Amino acid sequence: MTIHMVKLCVGADDIDDLVAWQTRLMKTLPNPVHHTRMTPKKAEDLLNGGSIYWVIRRAIRVRQRIIDIRAVNDREGRGMCELVFDPELIQTRAQPKRPFQGWRYLKPSDAPADLKSGERAVNIPATLDMALKDAMVW
Repeated sequence: MTIHMVKLCVGADDIDDLVAWQTRLMKTLPNPVHHTRMTPKKAEDLLNGGSIYWVIRRAIRVRQRIIDIRAVNDREGRGMCELVFDPELIQTRAQPKRPFQGWRYLKPSDAPADLKSGERAVNIPATLDMALKDAMVW
C-alpha cells in the first residue's frame, strides 16, 4: 500500500529555494537526498510509489517521488536515514499545514492534488489560495 511523507522545508521561503538547495546537492550526487535521524517504519510503503510533500511557508506546495531509503552514518559514525528523491519537483495545490517537528505520514487520500500542466502556483498564503479556488465558479 502506498503512503507518502510530509516534511517542513526548513529555511526555504519558496520553491526556488528548494530547487537551489537540491541543485547544489546534485553537483556531487546523482539524486537529491535528505538525512533524518529516524528510519521510517513504513519504508516499504513509501517506496511503493510514495512521495515526500514539502511544506514551504506553512503550506504543502511541492512533492518529489521517494526512490530509495538507505541506512548511512554521519561524520561522527552515528546511524541515520538517507531519503533519496527523484530530481523532478511536482508543484501541488497549496494545502495549509501547521508547523511540526520531524516528518509525518500522509495518506494518499489526504495529499493535495498536483497542479495541472500549464497551471501556475501563486505565491500567496495557502489559506487565501484555497479560499480563492473554492470561490471560483467554472
